[in-house]
Amino acid sequence: MAYFRIEYFSNALHRSTSFEMLIPNDYRTDIPVEIPDKPMGTLFLLHGYTGKAGNWVPEELAAKYNFAIVMPTAENSFYLNGPATGHAFQTLVGEEMVDYVRRTFGLAKNRENTCIAGMSMGGFGALHTALAYPDTFGKLAGLSSALIVHGIAHMKPGEDNGMANYEYYRECFGDLETVEQRDVNPEVLALKRKAEGKLPEIFLACGTEDFLLEANRQTHKFLLDEQIPHQYYESRGGHDMVFWHEYIIKAVKWMFG
Repeated sequence: MAYFRIEYFSNALHRSTSFEMLIPNDYRTDIPVEIPDKPMGTLFLLHGYTGKAGNWVPEELAAKYNFAIVMPTAENSFYLNGPATGHAFQTLVGEEMVDYVRRTFGLAKNRENTCIAGMSMGGFGALHTALAYPDTFGKLAGLSSALIVHGIAHMKPGEDNGMANYEYYRECFGDLETVEQRDVNPEVLALKRKAEGKLPEIFLACGTEDFLLEANRQTHKFLLDEQIPHQYYESRGGHDMVFWHEYIIKAVKWMFG
């Protein structure tokens, strides 16, 4: 595997930033290796709340299915464009970083082999970003996704839900009185993409012991009610890397296998 840590000036963030990247292009010649005979895919892999860029996909899968992994660091942004200057994290991942990878590495050229996945906050980011940029991402996977829009709607100044306070959510999502009706809500974007005939393929999974289970079930029900095609899975597991490792293996096989 070839590993990169790339630092560049981000116009979306108005400052230098960095991302990590893995490319499986260094096959050994001293042992038999089956080199995939197909164009290399690209997976944008999103971290969770309090996290940072890092790979949690078993590396042998990248070589087996021939895909590169791009790992941005997006702070605690929910991968949304905040109102403050330098907080355009949706633009960072969905536009700027895709363009950089295209120009520099010749990857992610079309939606058929460009996918996005994430866990927790990154699961929200994967769903929202793919729906915001349906011409860029053909498939998405959200694991234990923090689909919290309905839970934070109508929060008041000074309130705190144990994870973060009103001011934080206001910065990420904007007006919390209208958050359910705007494009920061993946459900709103899903209805728009359905009307346009531009829905990405959707894979969602959540553990039955996960504190985000009911939010994921609510999204699953919404997608069923609106007849939006998707795959949804539940099995025993918590909000942890054990569950995420189990389902990222299934997700990347679905994406690139």
